[in-house]
Parts: sequence; structure tokens; C-alpha cells
Amino acid sequence: MLELQTPYDFEAYVGKKLGVSEWVTIDQKMIDAFAEVSGDRNWIHLDVERAKKELPDGKTIAHGMLTLSLVTELGGKIVRVIERSKGINYGHNKVRFTAPVPVDSRIRLHRSLLKFEKVEGGARLTFSNEMEIEGQQRPAMVAETISMVYASGG
Repeated sequence: MLELQTPYDFEAYVGKKLGVSEWVTIDQKMIDAFAEVSGDRNWIHLDVERAKKELPDGKTIAHGMLTLSLVTELGGKIVRVIERSKGINYGHNKVRFTAPVPVDSRIRLHRSLLKFEKVEGGARLTFSNEMEIEGQQRPAMVAETISMVYASGG
């Protein structure tokens, strides 16, 4: 894990890879829980028997938004700011779901810093995120995300 003292230390990492997260298994229990919270109950995510018959790999697939939601957790395991008061998801410039994530797949996040902007009390950071699927060449998702990170007392 990359540890930075303050949010301002990100400036030295513009254009650089920050790291890669640990692997996370996307199981049916996680998919079902996301469907419950999100209200997205499309059969391709939940109907195991129908998926066996109708989907290319014969497996249900994770919601794209579930994959995107893991960026926050996995990104937090790639880099940590020691002297920070809070972090806020500011938005997304671009998100593409480039390959399905079949149930029981393992995924991990590759993260780079694209842009650093100093703001009052902290920094606005634009990240490049790529969610890798173990054993597959094509990533599950590519996303450009923006976060606000504030210094202690900021």
C-alpha cells in the first residue's frame, strides 16, 4: 500500500500508477445483496437456472454498478493518506463496462492518478481505474473517477 502524509503529496504521482488491489471474489451472495439494495433484479444477475441455459458462460453476471461500487473500497486499499480529515466521491468523467463479470470471478483494481488540483483544505483527484478479471485479457470496467480528499483540519 502506498502511504502519503497529506492529500497534497498526491501531486508527485500525477501520471503514475498508484498500485493494484487485492483480489475480490464476486459470489452470488454479493450479487443478490446488491440487487436487493439497488432494486436491479434483472434475471441475468439473479436467476441461476436460467443463466445456465441462456447466458454464454452459463453463469449469472455481476451488475456493472456493483463492479463500479467496489472502486471506493479497493482504491482505499491501494493508497492511504495519513493526515486526512475526510474523503468524498466527487463524480465520474467516464465509465465503461467492457466485459461481464461471471459469478465466482475474482477481480482487482488497477489505479493511476491522472490529475491533481489543489482546492481549499485539500485536493481534487482524478483517477484512472481498471477492474481486471482474473484470467481474462479484457477488463470488466474502465472508469475515470474524481475524489475530494481533505487534510486534517481541512
